[in-house]
Amino acid sequence: MQNNNNGYLEVQQMTQPPKNKNVLGNSNKYSGSASAAESKSIVMPTGISLLDDSLSGGLPSSSLIYFSADPLSMSEVFLYQFSQTRKTYYFATGRRPKYIHQDIVNLGFDPSNIIFVDVYGEYYFTQTGEMVSSVGNEFVDSKIIEFTEYNLQNIALDAEGDEVNVIFDTFSFYTNLNVNTGLIKRLLNMLYETTKQMVSQTYLYSLKRSSPEALESDLFNSADVIFDVIIERSSDQIINKLSIPKIRGMVPTSDVIKFNVADGVHIDTSKDVV
Repeated sequence: MQNNNNGYLEVQQMTQPPKNKNVLGNSNKYSGSASAAESKSIVMPTGISLLDDSLSGGLPSSSLIYFSADPLSMSEVFLYQFSQTRKTYYFATGRRPKYIHQDIVNLGFDPSNIIFVDVYGEYYFTQTGEMVSSVGNEFVDSKIIEFTEYNLQNIALDAEGDEVNVIFDTFSFYTNLNVNTGLIKRLLNMLYETTKQMVSQTYLYSLKRSSPEALESDLFNSADVIFDVIIERSSDQIINKLSIPKIRGMVPTSDVIKFNVADGVHIDTSKDVV
């Protein structure tokens, strides 16, 4: 792996490096438009075939997707599988990108489409690699939002009308920053507008019970699509269940989908017998 001046952490196996590296600082420009999005497919596959089948091919293009998951479910594997469909910009907030990259490879996925944005390293470490002592400082926390917005602007220029994914792992990191909630709402609005102006799917992966209730309500309202993962326990097993109660532009499925994680996400097509 290597660190670049524009804040991206690239995976060495990338087939195509990021373009337009000379556009840094163009803070008010976005590439793409609604007409560009309309010229592409209306539905974009997620990369999980049985899930796409249940969704009649995938999710509407340029959707902001809020993925609310029980932290025990290991649902980050969904993100790894989503990255297999197209070029993916992966905002790593909870771990170093090299460890996420390692997990992706260990599960048998190809990381060559992924460009990491190292939010974790920017926030927790100095330029010399030492752990910072200012975590939770309001000034530092506001700066990490600026860093994120800066990279989003770059991504919008870099995408140039191509189909891409933007993944935040996790977005709960932002909802727990020590900042005025107005800054988080500004970031959310920017995410929404950027997603609409690109041909993209943006996934905000968040952990249940980790965000302030009022702020999470705003996220539910803003999102075009909501993925909801829960865990049910019986006397002899744990069952992961996925529902998708909201899909703007489509009729949401009423099915509750059981899944398990092995070398990827495996959808259980069996039905419960009453």
